[in-house]
Amino acid sequence: MGKLCIEVNPSDKIAFISEELCIGCGICPKKCPFEAINIINLPTNLESQVTHRYSANSFKLHRLPTPRPGQVLGLVGTNGIGKSTALKILSGKLKPNLGRFDNPPDWQEILRYFRGSELQNYFTKVLEDNLKPLIKPQYVDHIPRAIKGKQSVRQMLESKLELDNLDDVSANLDLGVIMEREVTQLSGGELQRFAIGMSCVQAADVYMFDEPSSYLDVKQRLNAARIIRSLLKADNYVVAVEHDLSVADYLSDFICCLYGMPSMYGVVTMPFSVREGINIFLDGKIPTENLRFREESLTFKIAEAVEDYVQEKSRRYTYPTMTKTQGNFKLNMQGGSFTDSEIIVLLGENGTGKTTFVKLLAGKDKPDNAADAQHFSVSLKPQTIAPKFPGTVRELLLKQVRAAFMHPQFNTDVLKPMNLENIMDQYVTTLSGGELQRVAIVLALGKPADIYLIDEPSAYLDSEQRIVASRVIKRFILHAKKTAFVVEHDMVMATYLADRVVVYEGTPSVESFASAPESLLTGMNKFLKSLEITFRRDPTNFRPRINKFGSLLDHEQKASGVEGLRNRPLVHREKSPAVKGAVRLVFAAGAGIATTRASSLYARLASSFNRATPLYSNAPVAFHVRDSARIR
Repeated sequence: MGKLCIEVNPSDKIAFISEELCIGCGICPKKCPFEAINIINLPTNLESQVTHRYSANSFKLHRLPTPRPGQVLGLVGTNGIGKSTALKILSGKLKPNLGRFDNPPDWQEILRYFRGSELQNYFTKVLEDNLKPLIKPQYVDHIPRAIKGKQSVRQMLESKLELDNLDDVSANLDLGVIMEREVTQLSGGELQRFAIGMSCVQAADVYMFDEPSSYLDVKQRLNAARIIRSLLKADNYVVAVEHDLSVADYLSDFICCLYGMPSMYGVVTMPFSVREGINIFLDGKIPTENLRFREESLTFKIAEAVEDYVQEKSRRYTYPTMTKTQGNFKLNMQGGSFTDSEIIVLLGENGTGKTTFVKLLAGKDKPDNAADAQHFSVSLKPQTIAPKFPGTVRELLLKQVRAAFMHPQFNTDVLKPMNLENIMDQYVTTLSGGELQRVAIVLALGKPADIYLIDEPSAYLDSEQRIVASRVIKRFILHAKKTAFVVEHDMVMATYLADRVVVYEGTPSVESFASAPESLLTGMNKFLKSLEITFRRDPTNFRPRINKFGSLLDHEQKASGVEGLRNRPLVHREKSPAVKGAVRLVFAAGAGIATTRASSLYARLASSFNRATPLYSNAPVAFHVRDSARIR
């Protein structure tokens, strides 16, 4: 008698499917009435590299990130790909089972599996309890539930204080103003800064930060990155999971990318340099494995809006100079104008009145002078999303934006890229933060209006979803000939979306001044100057990269008064100890330099000064891969 490929026992809650017997015909995913089965083809070389699997036919993680002492390891990947699982394993909270969930291996077998790698010494320390880990949790809004009694921020920090850095941590994270407040009364951004501070005042061998930039503005993100880097010692490890690519670039010394299928399987790449690792993630191809994990690469050519979508602007709107007083806070808005087919990004710290500005334009708030009240036809995506609709996502879209939902162009431009098909029949109240955010963006764009006000569209989205959402918003605004005001703290999204910017200056929660909409170059330089940072563009995909504080490029750009882009390459002739007369090229920013041009320039210079063998070869690598079926 043969073996059963699909077993269903009356006592079991779910069916068991044998992956060894499955031929991957694809019939069961189509026949399953609950759409609960997926068949994924995996390269057979990954079968021997399973680090952990939770149960039969469930998520499995291949390989592990490799932390290095004295350096910050950044993890970049989509949601549900195994980043938090990897952190649990590295912290010792989860014992890796090497895929044998029914017969877990002992520690000696685990150490033999990692023999010869840097992880062998790491897990030896974990086994001997010589490694004290600290994890900054992903969901900081759960922290108040875990605290017993009424305790202030100061009491909590002093109770955990093991390092002599409380004043430095408090100053960098702006904790002074909330020191005497109870933890249960803190907002999302305050909880995030408190959680980072709690980790930074304790002594540990491994510091792990899961999404440290959530809820924070640009200035707070960079200050948090600096205080995290200050924890580095020659013998400790720091690991950070980050979706804001500009912050991940600024914070990390090297990068491990994670790819795969969310909630099905995840694969960790080998460590790359920061620039190379993030570029590999955006390109969707791993050259060392000759593997493409995404169909198309993600680039940030700002010029594409001009070249591909030349629109004739037919409508022009204006708003007057206004003031708005709320309690002890006063917002001063300089009057300005905007046109259709234009995206204006609002740049400023938390508490400077960006959301208030959005509400004033939407007519939801009234200015101090009632005669200045605005009555634009607007569609608003709020900052905080509270799901109260009792039905499914499909029912919500049909009720709120039926005309757009049924329109084929809206489906092509918005619905399909936002990937809502898989959650259409889920109840709105059961959605995760990222799923709710995608639904809210679609709802906002689906309502007919002249002005779209979108408040923090990147919240809860992973790196890939942020770029997709940016493209969707930009394409929709240009095609529909509408205007959008976007509040955004992610520098990658902000620079990609913005045609013009409004810069907020002043003291948060006291008084702020909002400029009139100004050009991206002028406004961004003004904003970066207020933050005391500079950035350049990567020559490969044009993403913005923040210069390390005090670096050569940082000093040069501050001295020249240009905080943003610089279009000409800097060529430094530098004697190398290995090869005499070698030329080192440093591209301060590559917005005006194509990759091929930079490569040919390097080739000509290298052939003139250096006859040595090139460091990298573009020769194709032969390989053979067989597919095996895996089912969830």
